[in-house]
Order: sequence, then C-alpha cells, then structure tokens
Amino acid sequence: MKAPYKYDIVGSFLRNAEIKNARSEFARGNITQEELEKVENQSIEKLVDNERKAGLKAVTDGEYRRAFWHLDFLWGLQGVERVSVDHFSIAFKGHQPKSQTLKIVDKIDFPQDHPFLKHFRFMQSIVQDSEVKQCIPSPSMLHLICCVREENYQPIERYQNEDDLYRDIALAYQKAIIFFYNAGCRYLQLDDTSWGEFCSKEKREAYKARGIDVDEIAKKYVDMINLALEVKPDDMVITMHICRGNFRSTWFTSGGYEPVAKTLFGGCHVDGFFLEYDSERAGGFEPLRYIKDQKVVLGLVTSKEATLENKEDIIARIHEAAKYVPLQQLALSPQCGFASTEEGNLLTDEEQWAKIKLVKEIAEEVWGKN
Repeated sequence: MKAPYKYDIVGSFLRNAEIKNARSEFARGNITQEELEKVENQSIEKLVDNERKAGLKAVTDGEYRRAFWHLDFLWGLQGVERVSVDHFSIAFKGHQPKSQTLKIVDKIDFPQDHPFLKHFRFMQSIVQDSEVKQCIPSPSMLHLICCVREENYQPIERYQNEDDLYRDIALAYQKAIIFFYNAGCRYLQLDDTSWGEFCSKEKREAYKARGIDVDEIAKKYVDMINLALEVKPDDMVITMHICRGNFRSTWFTSGGYEPVAKTLFGGCHVDGFFLEYDSERAGGFEPLRYIKDQKVVLGLVTSKEATLENKEDIIARIHEAAKYVPLQQLALSPQCGFASTEEGNLLTDEEQWAKIKLVKEIAEEVWGKN
C-alpha cells in the first residue's frame, strides 16, 4: 500500500529526558556537538523501535534534533539569516515559544549539505524494512514568516518583484525534493500553518487591514508549491499537513477550510492532505468536496490532550467525511505531532503511545487489517 497509510502519524514525538538534558548541556557549552549527536542518535534508535512496535508503516525521527518544527529547516537554507526578536511572530492561546525567527538576506537556495539530509541518511541506516517519512516545512512557510507576518518587511533588491521570490523558493524546494529522493526518501511531508491562518476570519481581517490580499497570496502559494512538485518522481509521495498551531497543547487560529478549499484542495498537486479535525475550530467536512484524487488523512484524534476519544464517535465522523470523499480515499492520524517544538505537548509518553494505538485500532476496524 502506498503512503499515506490508513493509520499514519504527522511526525513529531515527545522528547525523552536524555534528549532534553543533552540539548540543555550543549546550549551551556558543557558537551560537544559530537556528544549531543550521540545522545540524539541513541534516542532516535529507541524511538524508531517503539514506532515499529506500534505497527507504524512509516517512521520518523520524532523531530528529536529540532527546536522548532519549521525554523531549524528554514535556517539551513541559503539566503536566510537567523534572528532573535522580542516576541514570537504569532500569539498562542497560553504559553509562548522562544522568540526566534528569520529574514531573507540573499538569494534563496537549498544547499547540498543541508543538515536535514544527514539526518535523513541516519534514519535510512537504522530503519531496516520500515519506510522513513521525512517532514519539512512547506515552501509557503518561508514567505509567510518573512513577508506576511512581518509587518516591517522590506524586500531585498533581488526580490523587489515578489514573483522572483516565489520562483526562487520553488526552485530551492525542487532541489530539496531531488536531494531527499537521491538519499532514498520516498515519503516527504510539507508541514504548513499558512492555510490555518487563511481560514481564520480574525487573521483574514487583520491582514486585510494591512492591505494584504490573502486570497491572492493563497493562489501564489499553490502555484509555488506546484512548481516545486514538478520534479517529483512518480515513485515518491509528497503530502501536506495543515495545522492551526500546536505548542504546549495550545493553538493560535480557528476557522473551517471553506475560505481556502477551492484554491488548495482543488488546485494543489500534493498526493495527500493531513487535515486537522479534532475540534470545532476546524469546521465541518463540507470543504472536502473540492478534493480530487488526493488522499485525505483525517486528524480526528487530538495530540493536545491525554483523554482518549470514543472509538464509535471517531468511526461515525470518518463515515460523515466519506459523504464528500470516498471511504477508501480516507485515512486516520492524530491531528498534529506531539511536540511541534522541543518543549512538547502536555501529556505523558505513555499517553502519547495510547493515542497511536487508538488510531491504529480504529483504522483497522474501518478499513481492515493489511
């Protein structure tokens, strides 16, 4: 069976104590990069073993080497600069992440020595017969962070014409896709919170007040992503995960998919969508009517809290979604990862794996074991 699978995961897992301690010691200068990597490697090996025991058909490194789900990758691109700021660019409903971001300072490109390629090769070396799922931020995230969220954005000379920026980002991601493919990657996921913002009435009004046409940007993002996908080999699966924020079990946007559904679902050439559907904030399933032949992985099981969902309720919702997308085109996963930043969500390791077990059990009940 081709990815995404009937029971799947978004990507990140709670960091263990060894990882947290080692990263803290490294930040203080008490251990070397090599010593940190040794701890990371050992912890990732244990995680992969647990993923395999849980029956997952595709495994990840849990994003154990990252501080953020997106910034670590973007910091590795050419043409960007890491920046410390007074406050994070978005406001979560509670806790706030560390105040770091990035800005565009030169031509955007993907380097052949990007650290995530090394991370992927390590995963390939330990997985045995499982598939490795590699997660990276979507191309739209670079533009969203630097040019949309940043109220004082001033383009560098090269990007006075913004279409040149969209094109360079797409071409950089073409390189990323090719490099990951050549390293053995056949399952790549683009994580994206821009669509969650564009679904939000509050965010849309705020951007409109600043003179930003969100609908026009949405079309540009789909065009940019599709240009990046033009180099995707036939035997590679690339999906998109859409989220409304996930930090310490909090969130930052609300709103159903209707404002972006026709543009995104009807126009984006990814192989599948991982869609957040664990709360009323995501709205109903009606926007799925724009889905074409993409698989839709329903994020009906929350990763934000420990309480286990009722199986019958989740099964009923799957069949409700099947009114708009054929049942065999659907799948199930948690709505997001368990640790979009290294701090992690507010549940225990045991509770995290109980969620994975529940997803698998429900999927096998709906679609059968295979």
